[in-house]
Amino acid sequence: MADDYLKKLIRDGVISKDQLAEAEDLANNLGVTVDEALVKLGYTSAAELGQRQAAAYGFEYVSLDAVEIPSTVVGLVPESVARENIVIPLAMGDDRLKVAVVNPLDYEVLDKLRFVLNKEIDVVVASKEAIQSAINRHYGQSETESVDTMLLEFTETAIDFTETESTSNKAQAAEENAPIVRLANLIVAEAVNMRASDIHIEPFPDRIRVRYRIDGVLVERDSPPRRLLAALTSRFKIMGSIDISERRRPQDGRIKTRVNGKDFDLRVSILPSQHGQAIVMRILDRDNIKVGIRNLGFSEENYRRFLNVVRRPNGIFLVTGPTGSGKTTTLYSAMGEMNRPDKKIITAEDPVEYYLPGINQCEIKAEIGLTFAKVIKAMLRQAPNIILVGEIRDPETADIAIQASLTGHLVFSTLHTNDAPSSITRLIDMGVAPFLVASSVMAIMGQRLTRRVCPKCVESYEPEPSELQEFNLTPDMCVNANFVRGKGCSYCQHTGYRGRVGVHELMIMNSALREMTFKNEPSQNLMRQARLFGMKTLVEDAVDKAIAGKTTLLECYKLSKGGH
Repeated sequence: MADDYLKKLIRDGVISKDQLAEAEDLANNLGVTVDEALVKLGYTSAAELGQRQAAAYGFEYVSLDAVEIPSTVVGLVPESVARENIVIPLAMGDDRLKVAVVNPLDYEVLDKLRFVLNKEIDVVVASKEAIQSAINRHYGQSETESVDTMLLEFTETAIDFTETESTSNKAQAAEENAPIVRLANLIVAEAVNMRASDIHIEPFPDRIRVRYRIDGVLVERDSPPRRLLAALTSRFKIMGSIDISERRRPQDGRIKTRVNGKDFDLRVSILPSQHGQAIVMRILDRDNIKVGIRNLGFSEENYRRFLNVVRRPNGIFLVTGPTGSGKTTTLYSAMGEMNRPDKKIITAEDPVEYYLPGINQCEIKAEIGLTFAKVIKAMLRQAPNIILVGEIRDPETADIAIQASLTGHLVFSTLHTNDAPSSITRLIDMGVAPFLVASSVMAIMGQRLTRRVCPKCVESYEPEPSELQEFNLTPDMCVNANFVRGKGCSYCQHTGYRGRVGVHELMIMNSALREMTFKNEPSQNLMRQARLFGMKTLVEDAVDKAIAGKTTLLECYKLSKGGH
């Protein structure tokens, strides 16, 4: 029957004979099934294969993404059995258990389940990835165990890691004591699986608080016992090649790790606090910067204007916003758009967060005197077309970046300001002459990230009149509006949001704005003038996205009150 099923894939034009032959060769070499090889090669999707397989075998196919399984049902199958056999229970009725499996003809697994559970089994089919994801959602976030079960193990053991241990003993304990190594790995794996952007490990007198930032919001996880602090800190320091004997000064490092077969970089920051060393790890996913400009969340108008700006031959383009507002992603996407053989691109970054093929990237090392200003001066002797300066922090860097733009280079950089117009006054406050700012800056883009409504539990609703009033929305403006919110489901951890979308205010300099910059007029005047020429503010762009059903009016409200 399996051969018939594969032949039908060819007959229906899903794959070709050559593609099937290639998948069979790969399956033999890697020791995987032909189906897995077809998905790995990208010739079809796991969902497509699952549906066709189920039809061929005469079974029902289910999509598990939005399925909420009662905890009483989940508890019927031990986690170890579910993970080992890649199965998950879905429902219980009339003493029969409905179970999702990958291969409904694997009688050995079905017999084992009947024996272990002492119940009759009804089988439905789901893809391997969907079942593993459902197992992670309902049992825990790791392929082997969850942080909960790991912490339970620690609570029940009498291992005591005291602060008075010698440094070498701490290092030895962290290396040799498998539970600590596993706990550190599990924290990282759980954060990655929950789509966290960073991990916060904070010591308090009676516990260690672990929090993950998911879609910009910190979520508290289980608290390891306080006695594990020294061992856990040492373990993360060893992973990041950080000096474990130093406990009084801030330290930085980098961890390279692999989760679910995918490479991640973690930027580690350690800060001595009153109760011990606090650790923050920024998770850098290389896939995040492969976002095309089209997918950054621009409105049609801003997308067109943005492309016009980045294709200019010279001038400065600034992206502004607080930490974590997506500035780096936006600039790297622009670099990717312009990264062609006929352009030489050099970057000066502190530190280099993501590695871009085909681009010369320089890391700032202030401790040996390699500052932004020195690197930019050296860069200019390399005859680049485009320069990316990680951040303009001081007058010297600002001056040299502006001189570079005036000598025929296209310069991209970031600034920490609240909106686009205030970047002009910030540069002037730094000591850059107003006429230089007026002649070199071609555009400034303010950016924030708002949470996107979960696609699995989205529902339409009618906003209260007070909500509409908050944003000066009239009934006429809401005629074609699609106001939505998320009910909350397992796919979004019951928050109603999953993922984020960028909101932007793009201020393109014109003769009137240059004149005002030259006269050093306040940022409110610049804002008013920019809006006359069609610039939408961050809040206005967010409200447009709420009307289009991408985010909620509540997220717009937070943005208008200074949240991000």
